[in-house]
Amino acid sequence: MRRIYTRRQPARFRMLRWLLALGLVAALAWAAGLVWFTTILPREVPPAALRTDGIVVLTGGTQRIEAGIGVLAAGAARQMLISGVNPASGKTLIAQAPAESRQWLECCTELGFAAVDTTGNAIEIAEWARRHEIDSLRVVTASFHMPRSLLEIGRQAPAIQLVPHPVFPPLVRLDDWWLSPGTADLLAREYTKYLLAWARIRVEAWISGSLDRWLEEDPA
Repeated sequence: MRRIYTRRQPARFRMLRWLLALGLVAALAWAAGLVWFTTILPREVPPAALRTDGIVVLTGGTQRIEAGIGVLAAGAARQMLISGVNPASGKTLIAQAPAESRQWLECCTELGFAAVDTTGNAIEIAEWARRHEIDSLRVVTASFHMPRSLLEIGRQAPAIQLVPHPVFPPLVRLDDWWLSPGTADLLAREYTKYLLAWARIRVEAWISGSLDRWLEEDPA
């Protein structure tokens, strides 16, 4: 029994060392990816003179809606969709808006109630764009949320040109995010969501491509 134990023990230790090494490599890769993610976050707002066929606002803060109304009023587009509006607060959103904003909400804005997450936003936006024959969109959302939003919308509407229009929540410190625990935590969670969305979209594309090839090869 003693000889059997001494033979198995090193193998267990080697397996543990391999697992620890793999975990360390994965953690370092994730950390390096997080740094890369923070560098691709948009930090400039495109001018209103850059026109698109439509504007889409992904809900998540009044700052986003205000930005969308601002560029709509400035003539950046003729129509706007606010995606992911809570059905219970849709009428309130318009009724409580300032008079100068209300006119743009009433004349040129459609409220989307179907989406409950970013994937749902993308589906809702793609359907709206197809219905209005839109070829280009100004996407309004928080800067930290922009990469995942563009990824999801691009998956649902690959032929549409997307112009990112970031907004910058005052409590999110992008330039020195590592000094702000709240911002660091927010960016880490958003980066992880981005990775999961990227992986899911790649798997969906692979499955779709494999299915299409199988159907083409099927003699029936």
